[in-house]
Amino acid sequence: MSKFAYIMALAMLALTACNENTGSLGIAAEEDEVTNIISTYNVNTRTVRMDSGIVANNSNFYLGRIMDPETGSIVEADFATQYQCFENYSLPALKDMVDARDTANIKRGVAYCDSIDLRLYFKNYTGLADNSMKLEVFQLSSEPDKILSEDSIYYTNVDLTRMVDTKKGPLASRFFAPNDYDVPDQDRDDDAYQKNLHIVLPQAVGQHILDTYYRDNTAFRDSYTFIRRVFPGLYFRTTAGIGTMLKVYAGTLNVHFRYFDVKKDSIFSGIVRFAATPEVIQSTRFHSSGNIKALLDDNTCTYLKTPASLATEADLPVSEIFADEHQSDSVTMASITLTRFNKQTGADQFKAPSELLMVRKAEAHTFFQKRKVPNGRTSYVTTFNAAKNAYTFANIGHLITNIQQEKIKAVRLRLKEQGYLQYTTQQFREEEAAWMKENPDWNRVVLIPVVTASTASSGTNEITSTTHEMALTSAKLVGGSATPLQMQVVYSRFHK
Repeated sequence: MSKFAYIMALAMLALTACNENTGSLGIAAEEDEVTNIISTYNVNTRTVRMDSGIVANNSNFYLGRIMDPETGSIVEADFATQYQCFENYSLPALKDMVDARDTANIKRGVAYCDSIDLRLYFKNYTGLADNSMKLEVFQLSSEPDKILSEDSIYYTNVDLTRMVDTKKGPLASRFFAPNDYDVPDQDRDDDAYQKNLHIVLPQAVGQHILDTYYRDNTAFRDSYTFIRRVFPGLYFRTTAGIGTMLKVYAGTLNVHFRYFDVKKDSIFSGIVRFAATPEVIQSTRFHSSGNIKALLDDNTCTYLKTPASLATEADLPVSEIFADEHQSDSVTMASITLTRFNKQTGADQFKAPSELLMVRKAEAHTFFQKRKVPNGRTSYVTTFNAAKNAYTFANIGHLITNIQQEKIKAVRLRLKEQGYLQYTTQQFREEEAAWMKENPDWNRVVLIPVVTASTASSGTNEITSTTHEMALTSAKLVGGSATPLQMQVVYSRFHK
């Protein structure tokens, strides 16, 4: 239906008396070919938890401990990451490497690691800027049964400590706060300054990397080989403190050395830098010590909550939409709005998720495993409207129609398998009821907080990736079994 027709339909609705459930939009003149009809249906919703966790393929990783003011539970985040090695990584020739610890006796032809350190870069965090936390860093195991594998899908409830080299203790530990007071004030106030945690590792770790390169540089031919033959990665966790959660967007492993430049006849400092990027595995684990059963049992509303994996499930009223009086009508538009309860103010309150995905319940996990994006037919994404304090899915008509057609096809197949090539309406209805009972999720969708990325293409924004929202967010929505939502459906009725 054109935008003009839809506007006219709404205008006519305001002038036409109708009951709560179904109303006709003005009686079309006999010469009109199409009549537009608007009906309203109840939508039952509930809070559900994605029990298997969420796929941890987000490009950010999280670190810290913070209290959820809504439940009183402690939310913890730790993460493991591998480091990317560019293909055929190269360093200065061994004859040009320098051991310059003793300035009076500089040794050439010796690859010596002056130091090795880590940087964890972050822009955003939850909590107080001056809050002190303790961090520990462990090396991951290179044993085949423990190494992070590209063939595996990692979820946010995975026990990352299983991937740690248990024969060794932490490589490093330090106290930190989002505001790093080891950095001078003038540097922290500089616009070019990037907030980061600086962690120094034992020199032997960097020496191992350099020695391996000059012994067999084929170990640096790509990330896969580097991870298995040189450095499997690191695991980060907080062991003390509460009140800070960092959202880390990048990490680097930096090996410092010195080398001799023949042309300039001078000794220079060099860095071998490896980055934690989406090209290698980055996995965040979340753990909550609290009990969220009260939220799941609350039938006066529903919740969206990350990283607690709380989503809102909805039963789409497909059968009601295609009831007898609308069997021959086409669904032109179907919309639903989820309104958030006004949240309390305060620094300890989490923000609402920015984006919300609607996907069929049967596809809620495979959607992320297969790295799908919303297609506007079986899955949709919308953004939080702060002015309206709500999420609105403006038109899910295609999904409604697809579900109905899928049901009809399945019921007809059942009847055919029973030998019915022809059947009465009553027989179809009985078989339909049996199929729906056996497939209770047939009309259910799940509303999941997500983060999307998009690129401008031909003047439009095309979504290129959709991942679970893993930041600390929360929204309490109108709904629940005690308060059904309303779905508005616009039909087109064609006249012969």
